[in-house]
Amino acid sequence: MRRVSATALVVYGRHPVLEALRSGAGRVEEVLVEARTEGRHGPIVALARQAGVRWAPAPRSALTALAGTTHHQGVVARVAARPYSSLETLLEIPRSRGEPALFLALDQVQDPGNLGNLLRTAEALGVHGGILPRHETVGLTVHSVRAAAGALEYLPVARVGNLGQTLDILKEQGCWVVGAVAGEVGGVPPWSLDLRGAVALVLGSEGRGLRPLVSRHCDVLTRIPLAGRIDSLNVAAAGAALLYGVRRQRALEQAQRGGPGSSPGRQGGHPPVPPSVPGVGGRKNG
Repeated sequence: MRRVSATALVVYGRHPVLEALRSGAGRVEEVLVEARTEGRHGPIVALARQAGVRWAPAPRSALTALAGTTHHQGVVARVAARPYSSLETLLEIPRSRGEPALFLALDQVQDPGNLGNLLRTAEALGVHGGILPRHETVGLTVHSVRAAAGALEYLPVARVGNLGQTLDILKEQGCWVVGAVAGEVGGVPPWSLDLRGAVALVLGSEGRGLRPLVSRHCDVLTRIPLAGRIDSLNVAAAGAALLYGVRRQRALEQAQRGGPGSSPGRQGGHPPVPPSVPGVGGRKNG
């Protein structure tokens, strides 16, 4: 995806265009498919017709010029720009669903591929919204949106001026702020934490990790113990592992209760204590 004006974006690639049509056809202004491979894009053309979206065949050179890359897979769409969400909007999502909040905050993540992969994983694992600092962090660029592969059609992202202050606001709203660190010291294993309540997970940059100022705003720091010879994980891989840990704890609690249910919010700081049930740490039931 790339921005072509103040009010329009270009989305390219089969999956991102399909997701744009499925989730927000009202924002899709036009779909162009490569003329010589038009037959391969039947589902996209059918969905565009069904949604009343204008579509047309076009030469590959025109698609390349519009997308700004040759890696468009023969399909490009013009889409109305989607602005960042406000923090207030993100906070309202778990309330409206009756779910314990789960937010992902990223501190100075620089690689657009990592950002896109993290946001895609976040959407898949039930995160209610992403939070990015306005400065020294890659935003929703062409490459990061592309790497998210359609997830941003469903996952709202807020951009904030001061991440530390934002984490304090999340605490006031009942979130337990968990910062992820690398290395063998400085954090507790995630399975020793109770992650069933409202949680904001904070990940740092690829090279330096969390800034000290940001880590001081966290309630607790966690690390993923590694068994191999590599001493750290890519930030996207670490985020996926930690978010899956949250998902697993919440699913186990639901299974224990015999159906869908919500954990209470922040309670007593969610102290990192040994598990009260297998695979679930912290707060005792009942």
